Amino acid sequence: MSYRKFAYVYDELMEDMPYPEWIRFARIAWEKHGIPKSVVELGCGTGSLTIPLVKSGFEVTGIDLSADMLSVARQKLEETPQGNRFFREGTIRWIHQDMRNWELPEPVDTVISFCDSINYLLKEEDIIRTFQKTYQGLKSGGTFLFDVHHPSTFIRYEEEQPFVLDEKSISYIWTCDLDRASYEIEHHLSIFTRAEGSGPDVYHRFEEVHNQRAYDPEWMKGQLLKAGFHDVNIYADFEWEPANENSSRLFFVAVKK
Repeated sequence: MSYRKFAYVYDELMEDMPYPEWIRFARIAWEKHGIPKSVVELGCGTGSLTIPLVKSGFEVTGIDLSADMLSVARQKLEETPQGNRFFREGTIRWIHQDMRNWELPEPVDTVISFCDSINYLLKEEDIIRTFQKTYQGLKSGGTFLFDVHHPSTFIRYEEEQPFVLDEKSISYIWTCDLDRASYEIEHHLSIFTRAEGSGPDVYHRFEEVHNQRAYDPEWMKGQLLKAGFHDVNIYADFEWEPANENSSRLFFVAVKK
């Protein structure tokens, strides 16, 4: 799916997400397999990982299907000190592409896709295509790092719903419908944002429907190997420990031959 209105409240809703932990995981992986110069982020969203990486000296390309998310990302970078310098020096690019068909003129050192972006691919052929395109887009020895929700996480979502946020400026009601045969989940969000200049009790409401699918981790590992990656490992929940059925978030580290 492609975020639209949700893009403009995304950062406010996701301010507690563990972005530093994703970056820490990536840095440890790079220390093991080679420090990159060029980085592609698939599903970069509003740039909450892209921007810290470019500030750290990496050449980063943020790719996203949502033009609205990219617009927010550009504005965020422009508002930071020296943001425009990164554009002038060519160390940051924002590209409106589908991760299933992404491509750049030149191969890169590493590709990352965090915050369960891969779970938005709803068909097995979408996963396979993304893995193939990523393999093609990497230099020899390059790394592909991504995370996904474990299928059991979606079961917990269904069992623990509804989820409610009630803040002064923004609120939501979030419910889920899970197809346990395919592990495809449909998230229904009713979002309320305070209307500026209209009094403290006036809110705008809009609806969002987001679909995700969880896949068997061993099947995903097999598809990475079929795509050409030769060193594929699965870890759990930001730690360098083997994943198991109790893991919530799975981290894949795949290396191109």
